[in-house]
Amino acid sequence: MKLIFVDIDGTLTRPGENVPPDSALAAIRAAQAKGNKVFLCTGRNPDMLSPLLVYGFDGYVGCGGGYVVAGDEVLYDCPMTDEQRDTALKTLHDNGVFCTIEAKGGSWGDENLGEFLSGQSEGNSEIERWRKALSANLGIRPMSTYDGSPIYKVVIMCTAMEQLADAKAALEKDFAFVIQEVKAHSCLNGELVNRKFDKGLGVRLLAEHFGCSLEDTYGFGDSMNDLEMIQAVGTSVCMENGAEKLKEVSDMVCPSVDEDGLAAAFSELGLV
Repeated sequence: MKLIFVDIDGTLTRPGENVPPDSALAAIRAAQAKGNKVFLCTGRNPDMLSPLLVYGFDGYVGCGGGYVVAGDEVLYDCPMTDEQRDTALKTLHDNGVFCTIEAKGGSWGDENLGEFLSGQSEGNSEIERWRKALSANLGIRPMSTYDGSPIYKVVIMCTAMEQLADAKAALEKDFAFVIQEVKAHSCLNGELVNRKFDKGLGVRLLAEHFGCSLEDTYGFGDSMNDLEMIQAVGTSVCMENGAEKLKEVSDMVCPSVDEDGLAAAFSELGLV
């Protein structure tokens, strides 16, 4: 049995979308038919990844590793503390950083985030995900309606690295500031990820749960928030549309999400 971990945005689907290519679904089902298990491994929270669960995945690593599920069993659940959440939002907002906070059951974003994004150039998959999520109304509610639910991640967008200095001084001991690779003249974007977990932890927890050697695990990703997954699995694959730095540390590069990349890689690796 092989365990296969697949990022969503920019890997399984076009950024911000919820319908994978038919070729990817066929490959996933063929891999499962051979006795392998396929998991989503994503920065999305359970609410935002839920539209993909209709395709029959065997579980998921959600919230960038903060919420891990095998079938219907929760293996790991680690939200940030209320104090950490409040410190993050204050120090970021004080410096003009746009924020989206993510709980299991929903996400809340600064009300002027959509206006900010509309003025940005085309960027990486994370920028596109949030742009499309806002425009398609995929459940990101106004920050003013936040209900106090436990938060797993803060997504950040700004125009200069200096805007993150205060938040880093207060939180970098406990949180990694994962800043995505962006094109020139675009905004800086990324996320605060609790150092207690990452996607690699999710891989290891699921491998242990199913009694599977890490040598028999495969990971597919496209951005630097996939790095720990790529480092944890036995065989790592970066999409052609992915970050150059991730390609450098991956075992192989497959065609882009728009060119049936997952199907091609599954076939080349003998997973189908």
